[in-house]
Amino acid sequence: MSKLMDFSKFQMQLEQAFSFHNYAAIISYAIIILELLIVGLLCYRRTRKTGLVFSLVLMTVFTCYIFVILNFKEHIPCSCGGILEKMGWTEHLYFNIASVILASAALLVINKNNLKSY
Repeated sequence: MSKLMDFSKFQMQLEQAFSFHNYAAIISYAIIILELLIVGLLCYRRTRKTGLVFSLVLMTVFTCYIFVILNFKEHIPCSCGGILEKMGWTEHLYFNIASVILASAALLVINKNNLKSY
């Protein structure tokens, strides 16, 4: 929601990242649409696993992006909102790694429960 509420800031920060400046508009809309789609999928039991998979993939991509920023860029502003906006890049990386681990664990639990029901 923070990306939507300050969309121009989000796009500007994407423009400053690597060579995304040519694609900032497309990427910004794609990220927001994808995140909203994932939220919708996570809301319903029948689509929750699919939403979790998409969430895991997106969080993995974000985590790789942060890793690259930490190792190859000196300063890129964070386009995140809320509590993540207050974190530095290293803390953000740890947060993302924890999120990837939790999403992976949730998928394992869902798969294990599905196997038991057959």
